[in-house]
Amino acid sequence: MTPDLILPYEGILPVFASRPVWCGRASTVIGTATLGSQAWLGDDSVIRSDGQPITAGDRFWLGARSTVHIATESLPTRIGDRVTVGRNAVVHACTVGSDVVIEDDAIILDGATVGDTVLIEAGATIFPRSTLESGFAYGGNPAKRLRPVTPEELAERAERLREAAGETASPPAPAEPPETDESVFVARTARLSGRIALGAGVTVLFSCELSADVGPIVVGADTNIQDNTVIRSRGEGVVIGRDTTIGHNVRMADCRIGARSLIGIGSVLAPGTVVADDVMLAGGSTTDPGQLLEGGHLWGGRPARILGTLDPKKRALMAHIVEGYCRHGREYRLLQAQEG
Repeated sequence: MTPDLILPYEGILPVFASRPVWCGRASTVIGTATLGSQAWLGDDSVIRSDGQPITAGDRFWLGARSTVHIATESLPTRIGDRVTVGRNAVVHACTVGSDVVIEDDAIILDGATVGDTVLIEAGATIFPRSTLESGFAYGGNPAKRLRPVTPEELAERAERLREAAGETASPPAPAEPPETDESVFVARTARLSGRIALGAGVTVLFSCELSADVGPIVVGADTNIQDNTVIRSRGEGVVIGRDTTIGHNVRMADCRIGARSLIGIGSVLAPGTVVADDVMLAGGSTTDPGQLLEGGHLWGGRPARILGTLDPKKRALMAHIVEGYCRHGREYRLLQAQEG
């Protein structure tokens, strides 16, 4: 069994120590990724190694709609043996030891180091450059050490996550993408339905879901929507400005996002949220219904609050990410066309 979609990056294809035990619908592995034996990849799971390597040891279990990625120009992702990842989780540009359990909706951010025999509880956010000591459970946002954890508890938690995988409904087959400018990239495993308008240079990555059931979804030029993000319109619709980044596994409905903004990995935007131009929202954040995020600030937390000023260094980083994803979009458009 092989993933639903395999693509090279810079001419390099993923390497599997043996055929995975299971590969769900729309499972995707890209680039310089190396997976050990007995891998299990759930529906819509994405392993994207485009610029730095990803290595995962034996018996790696990746739940439905979960994402493993790197920091393109700086940080790889390394995962040990017997690691279980639940649903809608993100493992990003970090190091994870062996015998680790990462529960549903958890997020591990850039530069973090997770020791062996660690439990990361559901919904936890591991902040960048954090160090998690071996043998403990962690939870919260930001995640804090909660208590010692035994191998027996880890095994039980891992089994629970794997049993839950059987309860996840298979996603529908991808719909025909809307007509777009030739500069737009929509991944083959993305699902778009309803009234959707994508500006020139937009990138919609792997296993994203854009559902305009009632109001439209309008995305400005050169904006990137990263793997496993779900955008739903159930009322007035969703408008996203130009030159904006929507990170992995973001959830949003009926909201407005301005230009030159960044919505961090795993964030959840409630209906009615308004994000002004020039906003950075930290990974793992949430908003309240109708909340306004004023421009020129770094926001974060649950619910989001102002954490600092959007200084020139952060603005330059956000612009650099947009440029990088415009380049990724061009590269993936060619690769997907060649793959057929």
